[in-house]
Amino acid sequence: MTEYLIAANEEWVPDYSEERMQEMSQAVRALRAEMKAAGVYVFLGGLDNSAPVFNVDATSGSPVFTDGPYTETKEHLGGFTIIDVPDEEAARVWAAKVAAACLWPHEVRSFQVPRQPAEG
Repeated sequence: MTEYLIAANEEWVPDYSEERMQEMSQAVRALRAEMKAAGVYVFLGGLDNSAPVFNVDATSGSPVFTDGPYTETKEHLGGFTIIDVPDEEAARVWAAKVAAACLWPHEVRSFQVPRQPAEG
């Protein structure tokens, strides 16, 4: 199985009414239940733009925390879903369902397969 990231850019999200957002929220909850029943669900969620943001840099040898985003993440990532499916075709099926439930575009990418240590 391969894990895929289905992500939405915050800029792609239209300005929907509160009523429409509630409808989409119900559709997403139903989709989450469908994913769990199908055994492909890993995670699904949106980011909270009102919550504090911080970053950490350990390149100096010890972690240094600073307030604020490293980049303007709201311009890059608004929410995401992670699925574990057998192939790209299955990832496309589930990505279409996510996009249909949310009513905005999504990008799909597979995670890297962890490298195996060399034998010998």
